[in-house]
Amino acid sequence: MSNVVLWDYPKSSASYRVRIALNLAGIDYRIETVDLLAKANLSADHLDRNPQGFVPVLDIDGNRFTQSLAILDYLDETRGLGLLPADPAQRARQTALAHAIAVDLHPVCNLSVAGYATNGEEPARTQWMRHFITPRMAAFEQMLGEFTQAPYCCGDTLGLADIVLMPQIYNAIRWGADFAACKRINTVADACSKHPAFTNAHPDR
Repeated sequence: MSNVVLWDYPKSSASYRVRIALNLAGIDYRIETVDLLAKANLSADHLDRNPQGFVPVLDIDGNRFTQSLAILDYLDETRGLGLLPADPAQRARQTALAHAIAVDLHPVCNLSVAGYATNGEEPARTQWMRHFITPRMAAFEQMLGEFTQAPYCCGDTLGLADIVLMPQIYNAIRWGADFAACKRINTVADACSKHPAFTNAHPDR
């Protein structure tokens, strides 16, 4: 049994990102599911792991980490994943691309935020998701124009932007947000969906 443990919820975008990175690194890991719908994330045991009550939480190398972007940075640094280029200007541009989703879009479409804003009622909740996802996916599409999709977001190497994009695509489909006109995004999605690190991390597996 692996001594690397990921406290995870399958449909959590943040957890999905970490699963992709662990797969890219070839790390054997064990999943402990934290049922967000049952509010298991607010249990005393989980709050002891992460006082924020969020997933993912990763135990690895004798350390415990929270926050998906911090975890991705750790895995990149310790496993040489090459998620960002060394050149400072290109690194900043690619980080901004990834953060357009991970920092600006994802938090406002977190289930707890959307649930509070809409009292968890339909169709208000779905309308909330589409209201934010659709235009911000279009903005990401425009940002991709600074890079060559060959075949990934920023070239021929998988990077941080790809890892944050694919969980967002899953959410866009889940909530019926329209991104059919985003040709660059769909080109990247097609390439990533064929990579085993992504397919093995997919929530529906």
